[in-house]
Amino acid sequence: MRLLLLARVHLGAVAVLLLLTLSACLLVSGLPRVMQAAFDQALRESLAGAPAQRTDLTVALRSNGGDQDLREPALFEAQGRRLRTLVPAPLDGLLAPTGHASAKTYDTPVYDSGGLMFVNLGWLSDGDRRVTWVEGRAPRGVSQTRWRGTTIPLFEVGVVGEARDKMGLGLGETRILGESDFAAVKIVGIFRAKDAADRFWSHHGDVLNVRQVQPTGKLDLERYATALIPDAALTRLSGDDRNLSYQWVLPIDHRSAGALDVPGLSVAVDEFERLMRLQTGIYQASTLTTGLPTLLGGFLTALATAQTIMFLVLGGLLVVALGVIVLAVRLLIERMEHGLTMTRARGGSLPQVVGVAAGLTGLAAGSGALAGYALSHLFPGPMPPIVHLGPFVVLGTAVAYAAALVAVTHRAPLHERRDDVAAARPSARRITLEALVIALALAGAYLLRTRGLTTQVAQEGQDPFLLLVPLALTLATALITMRCYPYPLRLFVRLAARMRPAVPFLGLSRAARARSFSVLPVLILLPALAVSVFASVISSGVSSTQRLAAWQRVGAPIKITSERELPADAVERVRQVPGVSRVVPAQTATVQVGHTPERAQIIAVDLARWRELLAGTPIVLPATPAASATPAVPAVPAVPAASAGIPALVSPELRGRGTFEIGWRSRLRITTQGVIATLPGFFTEGKFIVVPFDVDRRPVVNTLLISGDAQEAALARAVPPARVESRAGVLAAIQHDPLTSTVSGTLLVVTVALTGYALIAVVITLVIGAADRARALSFLRTLGLSDRQAERLTVLEILPMILVTTLAGLALGLGLPAALGPGVDLSAYAGGLPVGDYELDLITPTALAGGLAVVAVLGAYAHTAISRRRSLGAVLRVGDLT
Repeated sequence: MRLLLLARVHLGAVAVLLLLTLSACLLVSGLPRVMQAAFDQALRESLAGAPAQRTDLTVALRSNGGDQDLREPALFEAQGRRLRTLVPAPLDGLLAPTGHASAKTYDTPVYDSGGLMFVNLGWLSDGDRRVTWVEGRAPRGVSQTRWRGTTIPLFEVGVVGEARDKMGLGLGETRILGESDFAAVKIVGIFRAKDAADRFWSHHGDVLNVRQVQPTGKLDLERYATALIPDAALTRLSGDDRNLSYQWVLPIDHRSAGALDVPGLSVAVDEFERLMRLQTGIYQASTLTTGLPTLLGGFLTALATAQTIMFLVLGGLLVVALGVIVLAVRLLIERMEHGLTMTRARGGSLPQVVGVAAGLTGLAAGSGALAGYALSHLFPGPMPPIVHLGPFVVLGTAVAYAAALVAVTHRAPLHERRDDVAAARPSARRITLEALVIALALAGAYLLRTRGLTTQVAQEGQDPFLLLVPLALTLATALITMRCYPYPLRLFVRLAARMRPAVPFLGLSRAARARSFSVLPVLILLPALAVSVFASVISSGVSSTQRLAAWQRVGAPIKITSERELPADAVERVRQVPGVSRVVPAQTATVQVGHTPERAQIIAVDLARWRELLAGTPIVLPATPAASATPAVPAVPAVPAASAGIPALVSPELRGRGTFEIGWRSRLRITTQGVIATLPGFFTEGKFIVVPFDVDRRPVVNTLLISGDAQEAALARAVPPARVESRAGVLAAIQHDPLTSTVSGTLLVVTVALTGYALIAVVITLVIGAADRARALSFLRTLGLSDRQAERLTVLEILPMILVTTLAGLALGLGLPAALGPGVDLSAYAGGLPVGDYELDLITPTALAGGLAVVAVLGAYAHTAISRRRSLGAVLRVGDLT
C-alpha cells in the first residue's frame, strides 16, 4: 500500500492526528522555553535588586605592612587581573568587564575626641570619576607637618557634606588622627556622588554617609566618616602605621545570568576561594566576601517551587495530550480496519500490515511533530532538553501504539471479536497489580503529609517523591474509576429495565457494554479535570494570599511615611486630595527601653479609628489596650504622677516586663496590657510597642493611614518629602514578579489546553463509535425508533462516562493541594505569606463539566442527524434482519 494514497483516502483522520500532534509538540516545546526565559528574568531581577555588596565578589586583605603594602595604583590593577584568572566557570561568565579596588584605614580615631569621632582615610581606584566637588578642590597629595615636636604626614582629603554637618569637618580645617602613630588631615574639598544610586556605592557607603553607632553601655553616639585621598597619598599609607585594608571588587553582571547556571555558581564561588588560598603571596592572607551563595540559595528555593508546579501541570498536560493522540491513532486505525483486514486475509504478513499502520501514523504524527517543534522556536527563551525530547516522546508514543494495536488486532487473519457481548473478567494478577498501585498511591500521599520533604531543594534539587505522588494518585483514581464504573451503571440498567420506555434501558445498556477502547476517555478526562481543578485551586489560593500579603505589608489602602514631622497644614492638604475619604494619623519612632542602651520601635495610633478605616478588609487589628485599674494620665508629663502607666501592646520580646519606662521625647511609663506578634503595615518581628495616639502633649505626626481611591502621585505632591505606599501598588508588584506571573500564566494556559483536549477526547470518542452506533440505531429504526429517541439514546450512552469521570477528576483535583501541601511552598509567590487555606472554587470544574456535557449532547445530535440521512441499505447487510 502506498502511504500517500492511504493518507488521501483517510484525509480526515490523518488531519486530526496531525493537528493534535502539532499542538502537543508546540505546547511541550514552547512552554518550557517561555518558563525558562521567565526564570532567567527572575534571576536577573533578583541580582539587580540586591545591593552590589551582596552579589559582587569582594577580596579583602588586611595589610600588616612590609611586602603587603601596595604603594601604587598599578599594583592594584595587576592584582585585580590576576584574581580574574582564578575565577572558574560558570562564575567567570558573570563577571563585568571592569572592577575596582580600594585602600581604607579603619577605626582611626580623631585625637582628643573622647573616642566618639573617627575619620578613616580611603582611596578609590576610580573615585575621581564618580564624585563631584561642590566646595573647595580635589586633594592633590601628601606632605608633612610638625606636631608636638615630631614630623607627621599631612594628607589632603575631601569629605562628604554630611560629615561636615554632623561631625564639624569644615573646609580648610586640620585634624589630628590616631593615638600613637599620628597623622594630620586637611579638608580641602567637599564632594558628592555623581550618581548616588550607582551600584558602585553599595561597597563604599562609608564614603557617602556618616555611620552612627550606639556603643553598648553608652548613651552618646560614635560617628565614623571616610575621607577621600588622592593616588599620590598611597605612598604614605602603610599597615605599619595604622589599621589598613585593601579590597578588590569583581562586579557581577546580572544581564548575563541564567537560571540553568545557578546550581554551579555556588560551587564556583567555593572553588574560587580554594584556588585563591593555593596561590602564593598576599592571596593566602586574603578573604573572599560575597552574599551570592545565600542569594542564589533563596532563589533556588523559590525556583524549585515554581518548577514543581510546572512539572506537575506540564506533566499532566503531556499525559492528556498523549491520551488524545492515542485516541486519534485509534480513530485512524479504525478507518483503516477494512483495508488491513482484507490485506491480512489475502496473505499479507503481520509485519506488513503493522508497517503500513505505523508508517501512516508516523507520516501524520511526524509531520505534526516537526511543525510543532519548528513553531516552538518562535517562543522566546533558552532551550532546555525537554524542548528537543518532547516531540520525540509524542511521535514515539503515537507510532508505538499504532503498531501494538494493529499487531494485537490482526495477529490472526479474520479473527472475529465481539467486545460488546460481555466484559472480560480481569485476571488475579491484574487485580493484584492494580490494588498494589492504589495502596502505594495512598501510602505516598500519607507519607508526604506526615514527613514532608527530605531533600533540600537549594542543594539537592527536587524531591522525586513529590513528583511521583501526584502521578500515582491520578493512576490510582483512574483505576478505581474504571473498575467501579460498571457497577452503578448495572444498577441503573436494572432500574431502567422495569421502566416502560425502552430508550433509557438501551442507552445505559450500551454504556455498560462499551468496547474496551472506551476506557481511554477516562484516562484522558480524569487527569485533564484533575490538573485543571488543581491549577484553579492553586491560582485561587495564591491570589487570595497575595491580596492578604499586600494588606499586611501596607496596613491600609494607602500609607504615607516621613522621616520628618508632617505639620498640620500638610495633613490638611492630604485630606483635600481628591479620593481621600479618611485619614488616621500616627507617630512612629525608636525609643530607649528603661535607662539602658536597649532600643525598641514604637507606634502611637488610635486603634479604634484604624479599625474603622480597615472595615471590610482581610486583616484584623489587635484589640485596643484597656486601661489599668489605676487611672493613667492622658497627657503624660515628664515625670508621671500615676503609679500605673500608659496601656500598651508589646511584642513577644518585651513580654513579662509589666510596667516600665521608655525614653522618647520625654520619659513615659508603659504598662503591658497585651502581647501581639505582628502589627500590619509596621512590625513583623523584633521589639515594638503600640500605645494610644495622645501619649504626649503635642503629637508629632510622621505617618498617615488613608482610605479611598486617591492617586499616589497626587498624595506625593501634597507632601513632597514623604513616601507614599499603596496596597494596590504592593499587590501589583507581587503579581508582576517574573516567577509569580510565569506560574499564573502557565496555569491559565495549561487549564485552557486541558479543557480543549478534554472536549476533543469526547468528540473523538463519539466518532470512533459512530459506525457501531449507526448500525445499532439502524436496527432500532426498523423497530420504530424515532429520531428524538435516537438522540436521547446516544446521550445516555456517552453521558455516564462523562459524569463519573468528572466527579472523580473533581475530587482528585480538590484533594491534590491538600495532599501536596507540605511539599509545595508557594509563599515566594504570595508576598512571603504561606498559602495553606485553599478556597473551594468550583467555577472552572463546573464550566468544564458543563462544556463536556454540551459537546456530548451536540455530538449526539450531530451523529443522529448524519445517521438520519443514511438509508438502511447503506448500513445493514443482507441477512441482518432475518
